[in-house]
Amino acid sequence: MAAPSSTTNVMLSISEKKTVSLDLYRPLRNYIVYNYSEREAQNLEDDLQTLKEYRSDIERAGSTDSSSSLPARRDLLQNYYKALCAVESRFPISPDQDHINSVTFTWFDAFKNKYKAAQQNIHLEKAAVLFNLGAVHSQMGLGFDRSSVEGRRQASHSFIAAAGAFAFLRDNVAMKASMGSSTTVDVSVECAGMLERLMLAQAQECVFENSIAKGNTPGVCAKISRQVGLFYEEALAALSVAPLNQHFDKAWLAHVQLKAALFYAEACYRYSLELHEKEEIAEEIARLKSGVNALSEARKTSPRGAAQQLLDAMNKLEASLNLNLERAMKENDRVYLMRVPPASSLSPLPAFSLVKPMQMNDVLDASKEKMFASLVPDNSAKALSRYTEMVDDVIRTQAEKLQQGSELARVRLREMDLPDSILALDGNSSLPVALKEDVEAVQICGGPAGLAAELQQLRDLKRVNQELLVQTEEHLQKEATEDAQFRTQFGTRWTRPQSTTLTKNLLDRLNRFAANLKQAAESDARIERSVRDHAALMSILDRHPIESALPTLARPIMSLDATEDAIVGALKQSLRHLETLGAQRAGLEDMLKEMKRKDDILPKLMTSTGSHEDLFRKEIAKYDHICEEIAQNLEAQEQLLLQIQAQNEEFASIFNLEDYKASHERIYKQIEAAISKYREIKENINEGLKFYVTLQEAITNVKQQCSDFVMTRSIQCREMMEEVQRQISGLSFQDGKSSGGYAYPSVGQPHQAPRANPQLPTDTGNIPNPSRPQNPTYQPPQQPTMSGYSQTPPYGSPQPPAPPYNFPGQGQPYPHPQHQQQPPQSHEYGQPAYPGWRGPYYNAPPQQPGAMPRPPYTAPSPYPHPPPHQSGYYRQ
Repeated sequence: MAAPSSTTNVMLSISEKKTVSLDLYRPLRNYIVYNYSEREAQNLEDDLQTLKEYRSDIERAGSTDSSSSLPARRDLLQNYYKALCAVESRFPISPDQDHINSVTFTWFDAFKNKYKAAQQNIHLEKAAVLFNLGAVHSQMGLGFDRSSVEGRRQASHSFIAAAGAFAFLRDNVAMKASMGSSTTVDVSVECAGMLERLMLAQAQECVFENSIAKGNTPGVCAKISRQVGLFYEEALAALSVAPLNQHFDKAWLAHVQLKAALFYAEACYRYSLELHEKEEIAEEIARLKSGVNALSEARKTSPRGAAQQLLDAMNKLEASLNLNLERAMKENDRVYLMRVPPASSLSPLPAFSLVKPMQMNDVLDASKEKMFASLVPDNSAKALSRYTEMVDDVIRTQAEKLQQGSELARVRLREMDLPDSILALDGNSSLPVALKEDVEAVQICGGPAGLAAELQQLRDLKRVNQELLVQTEEHLQKEATEDAQFRTQFGTRWTRPQSTTLTKNLLDRLNRFAANLKQAAESDARIERSVRDHAALMSILDRHPIESALPTLARPIMSLDATEDAIVGALKQSLRHLETLGAQRAGLEDMLKEMKRKDDILPKLMTSTGSHEDLFRKEIAKYDHICEEIAQNLEAQEQLLLQIQAQNEEFASIFNLEDYKASHERIYKQIEAAISKYREIKENINEGLKFYVTLQEAITNVKQQCSDFVMTRSIQCREMMEEVQRQISGLSFQDGKSSGGYAYPSVGQPHQAPRANPQLPTDTGNIPNPSRPQNPTYQPPQQPTMSGYSQTPPYGSPQPPAPPYNFPGQGQPYPHPQHQQQPPQSHEYGQPAYPGWRGPYYNAPPQQPGAMPRPPYTAPSPYPHPPPHQSGYYRQ
């Protein structure tokens, strides 16, 4: 209970509470198996064994034969308390049927062992552990050698730790442990508070002894001593009322009462020494009398049982007080003759506390405890979800503020044409982003300078088409000339149809192609004329970089006060400061996200015994300083923007910014008009290239058909010449009598075999198109396409003439090769049955309008058509 110290002054230590043996392993394991699974119980076997060992060590530590050292017992108590916090949040221990009701904690009173408390309440276990932790710290403090400065310092730290343990017991657990009917006084709120004051008094007493040893001034020693007395007086006040006044031995009450009087008298003695140096004899006498009276009164009223060492210390101090009092009174009577004030009129002695209870929150923090970490009750998970929502709300709100602040800065700067005007002053003008992208697209496609090469491609394609057309016409003309010569030579014996009759459709198509080429040439001329007419307008697009075409912001020619540089420098400095604020906002946002990523309060939720709302408020307060920094950043930006606005107005007036902006707008419009005209011309050229390529394919197909026609006519010509020669030589009559008629041999068959005389079809659409290599055609290089060329430019252009590349309406154009009608698989062309008979090859039914699909050169263009107000030279 109370143990004397080895030094002059006696101090007290607290004995530990004792308990009975208890098995926590089996009930907790059964609970895990029942509510979770056997597998979970096996996974937590190590934690259950550790808890069992902690409890067994606690039971042995409380016995008298325990050989464990005080530091080891301190560590054991701290670890067991954190383990109990983990158990509390996961295992409900109470008399309820659904809870763990087979565990009863039993602890005996530390000051009266005949009393005990037995509860199915884990808070009793936690309260007893905290009490024993404070008791062990007090024993450690009493065990140090307090005859040395270092020993007294270590003892003071131990008493401070003991005070912290008792304060933690009073504030967090004592009330919950005293709610049942079976309780003990030693873990009550009143007793824990009294023990905290007692431990602080002994810690301050060690500090006082060190201050005396170090030779501090009497005034400092008086303040420290007075605080020792105040701590003892507070402990005495708690011991003097229920429930403690009937619970402690009289020796406790006597010890605390005499200590309170002793250190009050000590403070009076030290304070009187300081008064003597100041020659304040009257108050010195009053303080000395007050100290003597306090000692005398305490000796009379205190119970018996105080330690003799304490009584000796009081007698020694009283003798010193009387000696100084006698000397002071003589000096006053002989020299000062001052009136001594009554004790009631004296002001309280000053006090100065150098100790306070140790904060045990970090020492006993169970949030990092890994024991039973895999067991997460449903209520803890819900609480964590709610806290996460609170954090997300804070993060979202602050992120929106940061984003709004950055957007506000961008908008305000754009309204003031900053920093573009400052960059223009340094020769670093820039185009708007959209306009710059359009210019870059034009330059990638070659720009206006590249139109000459594309016009040359148009001319080359036109020349190739004209050459193909001439070659085809010459081919047909040559065949017709030969046919006319043979007809003149053989007269009526030359019975095959005339070439002009069979080639009428082919010639009509060739004539239409020629007309299209003529109209296309006119369109090409208009394109070239448009390029020449707008070359000056579009030349700005060939500037590299395009910013070189922009006007520059010049300094004023004349200045009265030469403040331009100062104004520009101040504006640049403000803009740099604004950039710094923006970078700070980015850093604050990253800091918020990082703090949220590391914010895990689940362990604290699992070990928290108080209200979740209190924990949430405490944890969410971590974000307050960042929120405050964000608010300060936004406020600073608002003030800075106002400053920049004023500086920019002064800058604009000196540098005539309005004229500069007007010239910029004119250049922008010129560039936009040049882009619009370039796109229009580019689209017309692309349509022309596509038209010529498509027309080339059509002419090539017709040329191939003409070649097939000429080849077939050549075969017929040879066979008919043989027939005519036979008729002339008289062989035809004899052969007719033996075979009933002569048949011309078919292509690829021996002439000896009889066959029908092939007749040339009148419809070239039925001429078979044998597979053979076609003449090479001109293929222009791949033309780059420009996105957006079908968009309506902001500036209109004059209406061009109607596109000429539509084929004339008369006649059906030649169909695409893949849509031609194929000839029958087998067809014999025999001699006519009678003069004037013509087979279906010659008398083919006329084509119906719409029977054939449109030719490929009239197919819709894959390029987007220009808007209605733009010209389209090659529109289908």
